[in-house]
Amino acid sequence: MIVRIVGGHGGVSPGFRAKSYLIDGKLLIDAGSVASGLLIDEQVQIDNILISHPHLDHIAELAYMSDNCFGLKGKPFEVYASKETRHGIVTHLMNDVIWPDFSKLPTAENPTIRFHELVPEKTLILGDYKILPVSVNHYCDPMGFIVERKNRAVLFTQDTGPTERIWEIAKQYSNLKAIFTEVSFPNSLAKVAFDSRHHTPKTIAEEIKKMPPDIPIFLGHLKPNYQAKLYQEIEELDIDRFNLLGSDDTSYVF
Repeated sequence: MIVRIVGGHGGVSPGFRAKSYLIDGKLLIDAGSVASGLLIDEQVQIDNILISHPHLDHIAELAYMSDNCFGLKGKPFEVYASKETRHGIVTHLMNDVIWPDFSKLPTAENPTIRFHELVPEKTLILGDYKILPVSVNHYCDPMGFIVERKNRAVLFTQDTGPTERIWEIAKQYSNLKAIFTEVSFPNSLAKVAFDSRHHTPKTIAEEIKKMPPDIPIFLGHLKPNYQAKLYQEIEELDIDRFNLLGSDDTSYVF
């Protein structure tokens, strides 16, 4: 699997894009920067989209992507999300007020995007990919994903604070090659991180004890305004498994 970090941050500023992870050019996880981070020809090649939860930095550019690819693709983008996430998108974003409802355009029978409901711990087969959505500790019915292809698995928590179930399940995967999770706030903002259900360097250092051992860990969702401090505090932990996703549009092969 080739995992391209189109955008890996928990905010937007010049040089910092919100979360969109693209697998093999076909499978997208979250749509925070898919339109601004990919050429339109690359956007058209995407078949399936997994949305972890309905916060703006994970869904915003689903709107622009739909507009960019309108009439070009010949088939819908298949979007997989929880019932609450779909409700958030069609009620507050693509609601024919803020943006057109591309789940009904050009027609309800032949839309630009088509929604499917994700159910926690119910396996989803999308072509060569076997995907297990798992609930994590954040807001709005959030999910992480364990994605398998050709006997290799990669885990993505997207946004989460300290959590349990996804690590219990991850230990059952002997073919797990990488863990993509998050660290959002510096240790001085521990209460903000706790209240918003995100990680600090201190809490992710504790979280590692729950994870499968010896697997590389990639930390995204860094807040742009705290990235330098996060680099410093993660470095001070001196944990070799940690890799910070501080630069967008980077790729990893597993």
